[in-house]
Amino acid sequence: MSLYDQTVFQPQKVLNQVSQWIEKAETFAETKKFDPNNLLRARLAPDQFDLLGQLRTLCDTAKLTAARVSGKEAPVHEDHETNLDGIKARLQSVQDFLSGFKPEDFDGVGDNQIVLPFLEGFSVKATDYVLEFGQPNLYFHASTVYAILRHNGVDLGKRDFIGSLRLNPIASE
Repeated sequence: MSLYDQTVFQPQKVLNQVSQWIEKAETFAETKKFDPNNLLRARLAPDQFDLLGQLRTLCDTAKLTAARVSGKEAPVHEDHETNLDGIKARLQSVQDFLSGFKPEDFDGVGDNQIVLPFLEGFSVKATDYVLEFGQPNLYFHASTVYAILRHNGVDLGKRDFIGSLRLNPIASE
């Protein structure tokens, strides 16, 4: 799997699924007659981010992984979202940013050293960063978003998490 697939294609797929979960959450809230924005304060544990924090971090992980690996500048989000419309706009902004990448943006960058602001005095090879931090962090926050919504009654299942597959017809002999 290419660095493009790992840092652009797959995060876009995850963000797309998350957008669909939010739509389901809004429908659920409408059916139950409560403000869907109330879900943004829900959390699984007192020491974890609430749904809003999980969604912000998910977006940041997607954009920063692609930006750091490719050497491009990521858009800045100031964490001013206070409702689902704001989060939907942030998800779309990150999707738009990722859509601007091409596979060749990641050619030959696998051995580049990435300096992370939270690991002072150290760097990490781009491929290691993607495999050991970028992807696990993306899936951690996506899983937590899913779990918070599911815990609060939103009807989500495994297919909602996994989404579609790139299917190929079986070649006949």
